[in-house]
Amino acid sequence: MYKYLNQINSPHDLRRLKETEIEVLSKEIRRFLINSVSKTGGHLASNLGVVELTLAMHTIFDSLRDKFIWDVGHQSYVHKMITGRREDFTTLRQYKGLSGFPKRKESFHDHFDTGHSSTSISAALGMASVRDLKREDHSIVAVIGDGALTGGMAFEALNHAGQNKSNLLVILNDNEMSISQNVGGMSNYLSKLRTTPMYSKVKGDVENLISQIPAIGKTMVKTAEKAKDAIKYFVVPGVFFEELGFTYIGPIDGHNYNALCKALKQSKNISGPVLLHVLTKKGKGYSLAEASPHDFHGVSPFKVDSGKPLSNKDKVTYSDVAGKSLIELAEEDQRVVSITAAMPAGTGMTGFSQRYPHRFFDVGIAEQHAVTFAAGMAAEGYKPFVPIYSTFLQRGFDQVVHDVCIQNLPVTLLVDRAGLVGNDGETHHGSFDISFLSCIPNLTFMSPKDGKELRAMIKYAGKVNGPVAIRYPRGSAGEVASELGEEIITGKGEIVYEGGKDVVIFALGHMNDVGLKVCRSLQEQGIKATLVNPRFIKPLDEYLILQQAHRCKRIYTIEDHIKIGGFGTQVLTLLNDNQINKQVKIFALPDMFVEHGNVEILHDFYGLSGEKITESIIADFVSNASEKMMMSR
Repeated sequence: MYKYLNQINSPHDLRRLKETEIEVLSKEIRRFLINSVSKTGGHLASNLGVVELTLAMHTIFDSLRDKFIWDVGHQSYVHKMITGRREDFTTLRQYKGLSGFPKRKESFHDHFDTGHSSTSISAALGMASVRDLKREDHSIVAVIGDGALTGGMAFEALNHAGQNKSNLLVILNDNEMSISQNVGGMSNYLSKLRTTPMYSKVKGDVENLISQIPAIGKTMVKTAEKAKDAIKYFVVPGVFFEELGFTYIGPIDGHNYNALCKALKQSKNISGPVLLHVLTKKGKGYSLAEASPHDFHGVSPFKVDSGKPLSNKDKVTYSDVAGKSLIELAEEDQRVVSITAAMPAGTGMTGFSQRYPHRFFDVGIAEQHAVTFAAGMAAEGYKPFVPIYSTFLQRGFDQVVHDVCIQNLPVTLLVDRAGLVGNDGETHHGSFDISFLSCIPNLTFMSPKDGKELRAMIKYAGKVNGPVAIRYPRGSAGEVASELGEEIITGKGEIVYEGGKDVVIFALGHMNDVGLKVCRSLQEQGIKATLVNPRFIKPLDEYLILQQAHRCKRIYTIEDHIKIGGFGTQVLTLLNDNQINKQVKIFALPDMFVEHGNVEILHDFYGLSGEKITESIIADFVSNASEKMMMSR
C-alpha cells in the first residue's frame, strides 16, 4: 500500500531517500493520516499542513540530540510517525494508547510535554540557556503557529530571547489559522510579510552592490546599519522580529522540502536567535480540510469520502445552549457583550458574533487579556460574558482575582468544558476550576444539571451586579428532570429525587444524571435515597444541605472534579462547622493528572460511573450491617 512509508521507522531512514522519493513519502503520510484519524478522531488539518516541514526538520537535525518543542503539540503526529510510533496510531487518543500531544514518557524524541499554546519559545529558550551553561552545542528548535503567536507569553519569550542572544531557532508555521480565523495586529503584520517576499533579495542585492565599491566597499557593508535599516523600513511593513534581536529568514514555502532543508541549514549556521517564517496550508492534501480547515481542526471519527462524522452530532450541546441564551439576553440588554479567546465556534458563540458583531470580541489566544479586557468593560457599565474552556481559564487566574473579583465587577465567566473532556487528556481536562475559583471572595459560582438550567443561570447572571462563574461540561445538554419550575434564586438548590432517608446524594451539575441512576438502582436494592442538585457551589445552599444531612443516615457527594478543594470538601467543611457527625463519602477525581481516553471509560475507572457509585454505597451498607451484627454478639 505504501512504497516508502513502511520503510521509515526512525529519522535516520529519511536520509536515504532522494528528493523525488520524499515527495512520494509526503503524499503517503497524508494518506495515512487521513485514513488513521478518520477512525480514531484527532487533530487533522494542522498535521496535514506540516508534513514537509517535519520531514525537513528530521533530515537536518537529530531529534535525539537536538530538541524540537512543538507549540500546543497538536501538529506532532508526523513527528510521532517518523520517530517509530506509526504502528501505534490505531490507539491514538484512546485510553492507554498514543497521546495526541508530545509526551516525554512516550518517546526519547519528545523533549517537552505540551497541550496549551504560546509556551514553546519560553521552554526552548530555557533549554538553550542550560545548553549554554553546560557548554554543549546541540540545536533547540521551537515550532509555533501564527495563531499561538497572538498569546502574550510568546511575546515575553521573544523579547527575552532577543536579549539573551542564545542560539535558538524559532520556526513560525504560518497557515493564517489557529482553530478559528486569526485576529489582531500580529495576524495583519504577518499578512503583510507574506506579500513582501522581496525583502531578503533586496537586502542582499544592496549589500553586494556596496561591497563592490573599490577600497571602501567591505567596510561600508559592516558599518552601513542605518542604510540597511532604511531598506528594511522601506521594503518591509515593519521589522518586528529583527528589532527584537532575531535574524529573520523568509517567508519560505512550507511545502517545498528542498527549500526548507536549505533554510534550516542556513539557520543552523547563524549565531544568535533566528526566526524562520514558513508558509503552509492547513489541511494540505485533503480537499475537504483545505476548504474548511476549522471543521477539520479537531475531528471525531468521520467518513473520508464525505468528511461527515460517523456519530450523530445533532444533539444540542451545553456550548450551543450558552450561545443561544446569550443572544436572548443580549436582545433584552444592550450592555451584554461576549468576549472569547480565539474560540468562537468551540464555545458556541458563532451565532452571537453574527447577530451582534459589534458586541462580540475575539481577542486571540490571550486568556489573561480577555479577562482584564472584560473587567475594563464592566468598570464602564457593561455586562461582559467570557466563554472560555476550564483548562484555558487556568491561564487567567490572577486576572480573575485581581482585576475582576477584588473590584467586584459584573463579569460572567462561562466555564466551558468543565470536568473530564476525554481524548485530549491531562492538558485539557477541566478538573481544577472549582478549587481555584471557589476560594475567591465576591464570586458567585454555579453549575447546571442540564441545558435548561444553564439557560436560567445565564439569565440570572445578567442580573447579578458582581462576578459570576458558571461551569458546564462538554457534550450533550441532556435533561435530568422536568422543566425548571422557578427562576434561579441566589444560593438555592433543589431536590431532584425524593426517595427516602437512608441516603442523601448531592450531585453537582451534570453528575445529577449519574446521581439519578444511582438513586433508582439503590431503590431496587431496598436502600432509600434522595438526590439533591445544589446548583450553587458558592454560596452553598446551607439550609438545604444541613436539612438533608440531619434527616438521612449517610451522605454522599458526586462531582466531575478533583477531590481536593472540590465541592465535596466544601460540604464536608459545612457539616463539620455545624458539628454534624455523620459518615460522608466524596466521589470525585483523585489527586493526579487524569490520562486521555473516552470519558465514560475514565469515569468508570475512577469510580464515577453510576455502577461503581452504586456498588460502593451498597458495600457501605453491607459493611455497616456486618458491624452491627458483630457488636450485638
